[in-house]
Amino acid sequence: MGWPPDRVVVIDEDLGKSGNGQVERGGFQRLIAEIGLGNAGLVVSLDASRLARNNRDWHQLLELCSLFGVIIADGERLYDPCAYHDRLLLGLSGIMSEAELHQIRIRLHQGERQKAARGELRIPLPGGLAYNRSGQIVLNPDEEVQARLRLVFDKFRELGTARRVMRYLRTHDLRIPVRPLRGPGPHELVWRDATIAHVHYILHNPAYAGAYVYGRRRINAVRQGPGSHRATSKVAIDDWEVCIKDAHPGYIDWEEFMVNQRRLADNTNRYEAGHRGAPRKGIALLQGLAVCGQCGRRMTVRYSGPDSACPVYCCLADRNQTGSSLCQEVRAPAVDELVAQTLLKALEPDQIAIAIAALDEIAEETRSLEKQWTLRRERARYDAERARRQYDTVEPENRLVARTLEKAWEDKLRLVDEIEQEYRRWRDREPLVLQTQDHAALQQLAENLPAIWHSETTQPEDRKRILRFIVQEVVLDQKKIRGQVAIRILWQTGATSQHQIQRRVQSYDRDYGELELVRERITQLNAAGDMDRQIAKKLNDEGIRSARGRPFTYENVWLLRHRWGIPTAKINGVAANPTRWPDGTYSVQGAAAAIGVTAQTIFDYLAQGLINGRQSTKGQPWQISLSSDQIDQLQRRLQRTRRSRKGAS
Repeated sequence: MGWPPDRVVVIDEDLGKSGNGQVERGGFQRLIAEIGLGNAGLVVSLDASRLARNNRDWHQLLELCSLFGVIIADGERLYDPCAYHDRLLLGLSGIMSEAELHQIRIRLHQGERQKAARGELRIPLPGGLAYNRSGQIVLNPDEEVQARLRLVFDKFRELGTARRVMRYLRTHDLRIPVRPLRGPGPHELVWRDATIAHVHYILHNPAYAGAYVYGRRRINAVRQGPGSHRATSKVAIDDWEVCIKDAHPGYIDWEEFMVNQRRLADNTNRYEAGHRGAPRKGIALLQGLAVCGQCGRRMTVRYSGPDSACPVYCCLADRNQTGSSLCQEVRAPAVDELVAQTLLKALEPDQIAIAIAALDEIAEETRSLEKQWTLRRERARYDAERARRQYDTVEPENRLVARTLEKAWEDKLRLVDEIEQEYRRWRDREPLVLQTQDHAALQQLAENLPAIWHSETTQPEDRKRILRFIVQEVVLDQKKIRGQVAIRILWQTGATSQHQIQRRVQSYDRDYGELELVRERITQLNAAGDMDRQIAKKLNDEGIRSARGRPFTYENVWLLRHRWGIPTAKINGVAANPTRWPDGTYSVQGAAAAIGVTAQTIFDYLAQGLINGRQSTKGQPWQISLSSDQIDQLQRRLQRTRRSRKGAS
């Protein structure tokens, strides 16, 4: 065409890349740059419309070519973008090219969906499944893979959270089978250390429940950045395009899969979404279970005091959403104690069954771990034997290959030895069979649930897990009844139980619900001749607590009597104090007369500890113990004091 070869630039970096604009094309960007810099005069392509298959890039190319006077040529003719008719033809060609690509994509996607609807589309499988020779989906024939995946599901059923399952696997050095799906196939199975992502992938994968699913994820163009992989977002289970249950063998059934999904969603610590959250390390027993009785929202936990030892259940929904005050907040210790006692009382008839189940669980877990170790040792020995056979098949003279295979064989043998040593250490820590004394001790401990519950070795999250098996939620309302916290326990069986506890308040004049009862009982007991200490004991025996929720003391009774103007009942009634009491002790007046001093001096002697006396309670007469020697000693002391004063004057 008259162009010298040194002025012809071939751009072929985009071969094999789609021109739909969804992938970054370096060659097309280079072409645009050269045209914009004025370095191009003619753009030649076998089909001009193949330069771009979307109108955005295509019209950008036409606009630049018209501005810089660049001619476009294909196998049919030359086009001048500056000419109206040529530009019109090029525009129509670009539209048809994009429409053609769109139709091709639609036909391909429809064919893929129809094949998936019949369950015939070959989809990538996780590590626990495989295709057999006839193309059917079966369980991975590797027995260790099957045992490890079943262990994951069993432990999630037992522990309840994916993170606890991951920690269990890492504690026992158990790896997870993974099949990386990136890159060209076939994708080989690899063993990797357990991570929370791996455990979540297993628990969320419906293929392990025997379901054939298509459309679990959807392309999200908004999240896709330039040059990145296709961004996708999860699709709700109800919106999956294809879901064929029991399409192939699985490790769990569909019902258990759905239960696992609900439990995983419930473990999310989002109170505004109604999730309980996973049990945490805090001492608040009702974390995730407490529900506000005023607004029905789930309550959060706030810790205060030294070492965060004072948890409080708070309803923060109104304050977070509207900036208003707290709906209500309830102190946790008294509520937790009542719920714990109610739970233990409900479990009393089942203590023997719980003890037997605990022993069976320990034995079953030991057997399960033994099986995992057996399969792991068997795999290591097989790999070592396979490396030996590979080494034996090579010619001894071919040392280049023999040395490599010999090193691989030695590595496998070293791995076998390490695994055997780890297994022996595990056997030393975890005997396969419980001893008779251990069996009896465990049974005795399991039959005493309160001892287990209050044991220092029982972690707060363990108590919460036990509670969640039996209790669905606990509704708290401290505004329903004055001075009381109304508690409604909703059990997992659907039954409910109503309870009340006294609120802990700062004073008797504010929200103390038993104020009139306490006033009435103190008045009655005082009129019956009871002392303050006796009144406090009787109030405690009747289950009445002080404003701060503690047992009454005689100081509390004395303060309340003085506040309400209730005179104390003296031991001698309304009569004057005698010189000596029936038990031989002196009254203040009697001691003053015996020693020859004033009553105030006797009070000073009591304060200084020169004489001994007692009061049954505040406001009661003193009962002073005086012997003849003490009286003589105090009288001589008094005489010396008087002579010293006379001499000083």
